[in-house]
Amino acid sequence: MISIHDPIHGAIELSRPEIKLVDSHAFQRLRNIKQLGFAELAFPGATHTRYAHSLGAMHVATQMFDTIAKDLFLPAEDSQRIRQTLRLAVLFHDLGHPALSHVSESVMPPLEELKMGEWADNPKRQANHEDYTLKIILHSKLRDLIEEYVGSTGVKPEHIAMLIAGREAAEPDVFTINNTNLFSLLHRIVSGEMDADRMDYLRRDAYYCGVGYGQFDHLWLIQNLTAIKDGDTLSLGLKHKGVWAFENFLLARYHMFLAVYYHHTSVCFDHLLQKFFESNKYCLPADIAEYLQTDDIQLIHMLRHTDDFWAQQVTHRRPYRLLIETHDFNQKNEFADLGPALDEAKIEYFTLKTEGILSKYFRKAHKSSPLLVLEPELERISPIEEYTSLYKRFEDVVGLCRYYCQPDQFIQAKNILGRFLPTKA
Repeated sequence: MISIHDPIHGAIELSRPEIKLVDSHAFQRLRNIKQLGFAELAFPGATHTRYAHSLGAMHVATQMFDTIAKDLFLPAEDSQRIRQTLRLAVLFHDLGHPALSHVSESVMPPLEELKMGEWADNPKRQANHEDYTLKIILHSKLRDLIEEYVGSTGVKPEHIAMLIAGREAAEPDVFTINNTNLFSLLHRIVSGEMDADRMDYLRRDAYYCGVGYGQFDHLWLIQNLTAIKDGDTLSLGLKHKGVWAFENFLLARYHMFLAVYYHHTSVCFDHLLQKFFESNKYCLPADIAEYLQTDDIQLIHMLRHTDDFWAQQVTHRRPYRLLIETHDFNQKNEFADLGPALDEAKIEYFTLKTEGILSKYFRKAHKSSPLLVLEPELERISPIEEYTSLYKRFEDVVGLCRYYCQPDQFIQAKNILGRFLPTKA
């Protein structure tokens, strides 16, 4: 085993075959893609990368699996294969991320151009980073490396893709051991309400941004994980003693959204980058070898060498000034008349409504709860949404409404805004 020192988790251990996969071009590319895009313009320390995050998330996933597996009594060979597949699924979950920001997904091609075959759920829609992740695992040189270094343990690229995509179609019985299907349990460690991805990035992002909002008792949370059997399927469960730590995890995520992920500066630069993309001067290739040549450095270089107005605003750090921000949780615009007044004064401005859904579960027609709570003394199992009222709080949309204006016109815009502000008693 080889240890990698990490400021969040301490020593992260990897096997020599895993090191070979980490050394692949597909994974090394993540060194040049920042985890939080433009957040470093507001939080100078936020220069950490998706490379470090992916290693950390793999470490957390391993801790989660090892805790749960103690009570599963899996045959040693099956346990090793499943554990390795899970580690690689989480390690590779961000491979397809584009440069700088999620906004860059807007210049991805239609999914059909990626030629994903059975992995394309709707070929006519626009591709996203998850599609590129699957493409890299299944159709790039990384596939050959996976087969070379871990193929002998029974791990296949398709198995890794299944856990990331949440689809069993490729090989339905590969995660069924002793007539028990572990697929749902494993997928929720990769991507779920309380997955390894979130449990790493919340703490990592808070650390590098220098804020305290993302902290929660991750060790207690992991120690209280369990597997709950429903027929021939295992689901992710949490012992009731760990629920308060889960509530703290939810609050950490909520506060990180408001304080960091939706910070007005990074949101503004996302918008400026999107305006540049609308010029059609940049698009992401469908060819996977070409796509793997794209990263933050490549895109920033391109932005610097174009005379496009919006590109120059980004590279020279010229944001529009924030005129007003309201916490618009009900998606109502309190200043609907402000826009026409700014237009009349010929003030250059734009509005951004940032909308975030903290829980994916409430927005989809899930057949089962994303997390079950076990009360062993009572031999009772409850869906998390019934056990704690705090969880249902996150059914709501997090919304922010902001007006930005051209810096040179800020004073004039501020005077106009004053006409719409409540009169002090």
